[in-house]
Amino acid sequence: MRAVIQKVSQASVKVENKIVGQIDHGFVVLLGVTHNDTEEDAEYLAKKICHLRIFEDEAEKMNLSLLDVQGSVLSISQFTLYSDTRKGRRPSFTDAARPEQANQLYEYFNQQIESYGVKLETGEFGAMMDVSLINQGPVTIIIDSEQR
Repeated sequence: MRAVIQKVSQASVKVENKIVGQIDHGFVVLLGVTHNDTEEDAEYLAKKICHLRIFEDEAEKMNLSLLDVQGSVLSISQFTLYSDTRKGRRPSFTDAARPEQANQLYEYFNQQIESYGVKLETGEFGAMMDVSLINQGPVTIIIDSEQR
């Protein structure tokens, strides 16, 4: 399971020109699922993300977590995080999990985020989405559950 985390001052996601998720201060999490991912991977990523210390403290050091600052998460499923561009010009997505498995693990990941008391908003699984955000810092972190 792979997550791209962006620290944001605000973010929203639209489906068919309607806002389906919106947050202020927190993280946009783009989440990709591959074939061999399990609920354990989702638990690992949710815990890591909620405790990731990338918010500034009074001394302007990245020392505070999402939980410390009472931030929110805008979670977006993104199968393209498992694209393979080694051959040719058109990416292959064979490493991305099938939609049924991916959606189940995406929903489980979201439940795990909420279990930490974090306000969660989501996109719509499988939909064409327009994501808008203001990346604060900018700070962007990539976490892959295979690399723990």
